[in-house]
Amino acid sequence: MRRNVSFNDKWSERAKAADSLLCVGLDPDLARMPVAMQRAQNPVLTFNRWLVEQTAPYACAFKLNASFYEALGPDGGQCLRDSIACVPKDIPVILDAKRGDVGPSADAYARAAFDVLDADAVTVSPYLGEDALAPFVQRAERGVFVLCHTSNPGGRALQELQCGGRALYERVAELALTLNSHGNVGLVVGATHPDALRRVRAVAPRMLLLVPGVGAQGGDLEAAVAAGMAEGPMHEALNAGAPAAILRASRDAAGAGLLVNVSRGVIYDQHPGQAAARWRDAINVARALPRTVLAPEDELSLALYDAGCVQFGEFRLHSGELSPFYIDLRLLVSHPALLQQVALALVRVLRSLTYDRIAAIPYAALPIGTAVALESGRPLVYPRREVKAHGTQRAIEGQFRPGERAVVLDDVLTTGKSKLEAIVPLQAAGLQVKDIVVLVDREQGGARQLADQGYHVHAVLKLSCVLEALARHGRISAEQHARARTWMEGKS
Repeated sequence: MRRNVSFNDKWSERAKAADSLLCVGLDPDLARMPVAMQRAQNPVLTFNRWLVEQTAPYACAFKLNASFYEALGPDGGQCLRDSIACVPKDIPVILDAKRGDVGPSADAYARAAFDVLDADAVTVSPYLGEDALAPFVQRAERGVFVLCHTSNPGGRALQELQCGGRALYERVAELALTLNSHGNVGLVVGATHPDALRRVRAVAPRMLLLVPGVGAQGGDLEAAVAAGMAEGPMHEALNAGAPAAILRASRDAAGAGLLVNVSRGVIYDQHPGQAAARWRDAINVARALPRTVLAPEDELSLALYDAGCVQFGEFRLHSGELSPFYIDLRLLVSHPALLQQVALALVRVLRSLTYDRIAAIPYAALPIGTAVALESGRPLVYPRREVKAHGTQRAIEGQFRPGERAVVLDDVLTTGKSKLEAIVPLQAAGLQVKDIVVLVDREQGGARQLADQGYHVHAVLKLSCVLEALARHGRISAEQHARARTWMEGKS
């Protein structure tokens, strides 16, 4: 049996000892092995022993894909077990089996991976849900990597389906968090999709990620490492510009939270040891690159400015006053990606509320409300500004039942007057309204006035925070920031 140390302790200790986050994949193809080894009595085992000897000094872990061994026929299982046994005891072994089944079958898979093959960790499929993963997760000393967002192109069709305002793969990450009571659960996220890596890291800030897809599959190593590194002391040291010597001395695998898998790019190189050293070093270089990680509010503020939704100059408002800035969220309809980003931000706010329908206020909030409905799967209604004298003569468009709870959605909050006007027909139709959600609160007293009327206001962005983000990231000058803040203070 491999030494009695938890998988978490083993990979962390190994990462520091070898100064490595490289996971070498032992996925042998008989046709691509050196000719001399093809003639051996047990060519796959001979090849694997040679690879381990060559690459072990640079490896944080080894990963063996069960399919390559099962394809060998009746002797494949023994070859897989012997290949695992030839890895030094202080280097963790991951069985890439993607197991997932119900009841006794799941338990049998766990016993096969851990008791028979003696792997330190295993990859599993989340499709059958929590009970199918329980037999693996309950082995507190072993590791479990849940498939989250895979590196193959076809995976996106299913994994990026929207489920209640989040992509399915983000829901999988949330499920993994709930299962991680022993701290032994990680996620598989492909390097070929850095944006998915960023999103998963946001959901699971400290969870270990197994990242395949660099090398033969073409994933960008630097982008993957930047997107997938865990938040923590290492991240803070990098952003603070710590000297390289200090970075090397303080490098902590738990702070990186990554295992970067390379298979073909190492094992079929003429000199696999040298290839492993190059990949190990390339990963460490990528880790040491300065990273600028924007807070979600800053990222959205900058995107709104870049799209022209926040402008600076001299603008005459509906009241007749002159303002040094103008917010025009009607432009979102011309920026589909940004509209989706806005919708997802609003859905995150809505997730904490209890409601049956979204009630968007015409006109600016209608496309936003539609995008939110599509992302969240929640139905949309909206109060008409003028009731038609023909047709159904409805004051509220969309289907609803009296007694249901509606959350009012709008683009901007100023005084709160338009929100109160929109609530009147909603309540007259029998809908209950308690919460109002807006993208931007201009902080001109609207939230206070609505609170006095018994309504709870929830804003994605406060205008003061938007202005600070724009100034901090160089989008506006200090003078523009000061003028805008002075104008705001005169209106609060």
